[in-house]
Amino acid sequence: MRIPVKAVCHAVCLSAMLFCFSCTPGISLKVQEVRDTDVTGTYTTIFYGCTYSDDLESVAFLDRDGDRYTMAPYASDFRYRVIKGMDAKEAFSKAEGFLHCNTAFQGSQLREIIAPGGERVGYEIRPVYYAFVYGAGDPISVDYWLKGDTVVVQIRLTPWAEKFLFGGSSAIDQ
Repeated sequence: MRIPVKAVCHAVCLSAMLFCFSCTPGISLKVQEVRDTDVTGTYTTIFYGCTYSDDLESVAFLDRDGDRYTMAPYASDFRYRVIKGMDAKEAFSKAEGFLHCNTAFQGSQLREIIAPGGERVGYEIRPVYYAFVYGAGDPISVDYWLKGDTVVVQIRLTPWAEKFLFGGSSAIDQ
């Protein structure tokens, strides 16, 4: 019995599509820069990084208490610390102080994390470093994925920062 090539191709394509869709991380959330820091309420504050001197993968998150979403870093427990029930002013102040762990810290950038319906989930406070130290001021990439009511936060170095820190000679890399 011969199986038609067309049927095999359809089966392979269908299997590949099902496999790819089952591995998707969830719904990607939008992030936008905010200038207004007139924020009220209480927040669960997540301090990620600063586990050693000059740790570039350092960022703070403010997860708004009382909403349906919970933020969870996709990382080992030793990479972050959580403090619950902080008032907004105190949370922003502590987050700013936390980011000073790197000697190249120049300032911070505030971004709001927005759910698919337009609801604000919380805030991201990321450091801006002196560009002459690392080649650019923003060496981290942060992605947000919604899985149910959990916002999964993935933090990593950008490819250029990874190469800058851990790469070898450019002659060897070519």
